[in-house]
Amino acid sequence: MSFDIAVDHRIGDRLIHLRAQAGAGLVALFGPSGAGKTSILNMVAGILTPDSGRIAVAGETLFDSGAGIDIPAARRRAGYVFQDGRLFPQMRVRANLLYGRHGDAPLPFDAVMDFLGIGHLLDRWPATLSGGEAQRVAIGRALLSGPRFLLLDEPLSSLDPARREEILTVIERMKRDLAMPMLYVSHDRAEVERLADQVIAL
Repeated sequence: MSFDIAVDHRIGDRLIHLRAQAGAGLVALFGPSGAGKTSILNMVAGILTPDSGRIAVAGETLFDSGAGIDIPAARRRAGYVFQDGRLFPQMRVRANLLYGRHGDAPLPFDAVMDFLGIGHLLDRWPATLSGGEAQRVAIGRALLSGPRFLLLDEPLSSLDPARREEILTVIERMKRDLAMPMLYVSHDRAEVERLADQVIAL
C-alpha cells in the first residue's frame, strides 16, 4: 500500500475520521472545503498529531497510537507542496530551491531544473514570479528535499486557467517519471478525474 491511513482527530466540535488504504500512484483526497483534507495531509506529514490511529506510507509506519510510534516530521521525508507555494520572499529562487536540500533527492539539481523548466528563474525574487512559476519552484524545492513521498495541498487553486494547465502537465509528468507515492488534496472534480489513480472521498 502506498498510503494506509486510519485516524481520528477532533478539532473543536468537528471530528475527522478516515479509514483508507491506497495502492500505487497518485491518491486524491476529494471533498468540499472544511472536510478535513488539509488536516489529514498534515497528519501524514507529522505536522498534526492524530488523537488516535495509524499512518503508514509505502509500508513504513509513521504513526501508531497503540504502539507508541510517532516519527518526527523531519524524519518522515515528506515533500510538501502547499496551496500558496510558501516560498521565502527574502531568498532568490536558487536559495529557495536549495533550502532543506537532501542528498537522497530523486533527481540532481540540474535534472530538476530541466524537468520543471525553471533554470532561467534561479536569480529571480519570488515576488517577480507568476503563479505557475512559483508553484514549479515550490515543486522543485519539494523534490530536492529527498522525499520518500509527496503531499500536494490544492496546488492549482490560486492559478488562472493557463497556469493550471501548466502545473497539471507537470504533475502528470511526475506521476509518470518519478514513481513516488503522491497524496493530492482537491475539491475540483475535473482535476481529480484527470490526475488520480485512486480517489478517497471525504
